[in-house]
Amino acid sequence: MREYFSFFILAEDNDGLENLDELYLYHDREQLRWKISSEDWVHYEHDGKDWIGSKSIAVQTGSIPRGVYRAVLISKSGESTERNFTYDGVSRYPFPEITVSGGEYNINSQWPVNRFVTYDSSGNYISTVVIQSLNGSFSDLNLPSSVRTAALWAEDEINFSSAFTDVVPVN
Repeated sequence: MREYFSFFILAEDNDGLENLDELYLYHDREQLRWKISSEDWVHYEHDGKDWIGSKSIAVQTGSIPRGVYRAVLISKSGESTERNFTYDGVSRYPFPEITVSGGEYNINSQWPVNRFVTYDSSGNYISTVVIQSLNGSFSDLNLPSSVRTAALWAEDEINFSSAFTDVVPVN
């Protein structure tokens, strides 16, 4: 299993988001750096606020280092803003599991919200479906006919943490 870190910041710039150019994440003690350009970052709006970042921060081997990180946001004019934060890697819930047999799914998850993220046969994203029951039939979810695989996305929205499983076939 490979560990990924989702990293988002609340982005604000008087000249607008289009003026923002690069976002860096540093772990100085381990001498690690991730560069996220404006072409590569994920942008979403929540409660009228703009968030930018990445869902795929990872290291080549091992786990994401715990400790102090430094986030640096740079505008196209070269101005920068920096903030430190601590990542302790502690999850309130065990990693979720999903098993599939004969078109039926069984989820072992204590997370408050569970969703299926679905994909077609080429691995292209199709839809995200909130799961009401931890076990059931994929056919009862009324998924588009092009769906071939799904991953479980378990989330604790209050504490901004989530877990994402590998994909499994839906039939």
